[in-house]
Amino acid sequence: MSFYDLSLKALDGQVLPLSAFRGKVVLAVNVASECGYTPQYAGLQDLQTTYGAKGFTVMGFPCDQFGGQEPGSPEQIQAFCRSRYQVTFPLTEKLDVKGPGQSPVFAFLAQTHGEPKWNFTKYLVGKDGQVLQAFPSGVEPGSAELVEAIDAALG
Repeated sequence: MSFYDLSLKALDGQVLPLSAFRGKVVLAVNVASECGYTPQYAGLQDLQTTYGAKGFTVMGFPCDQFGGQEPGSPEQIQAFCRSRYQVTFPLTEKLDVKGPGQSPVFAFLAQTHGEPKWNFTKYLVGKDGQVLQAFPSGVEPGSAELVEAIDAALG
């Protein structure tokens, strides 16, 4: 099984098969609009802009499990991300990243690198759909360690 064998719904309610990203490097991030790490949206969009044409995408997975920091509706989340941070990368429906209602996507991501401990945990998924590395919330999108890992994954 790989990341690309799964599917879920996009923020607009349409089915989003992750197979559409097969062969790309994906940075999967559980995001929230009212978190101290929310300004990382800007850095995530910078990564998308810099690497998007090179076979890379950021994917945002809104989650309300940490301090109720993503209370918005899909429309509110979309409007916030577009107006405040000009987000162009895919956003999915709000989901659980841990616990009994855990999304199958996060069950897969957490198998080898553990469940997110807070919002803006980042999982780097290789072209083969396997998780290469995970980065905690405090690791900024533009940090040397994350950028180096993306460069290596892109080969």
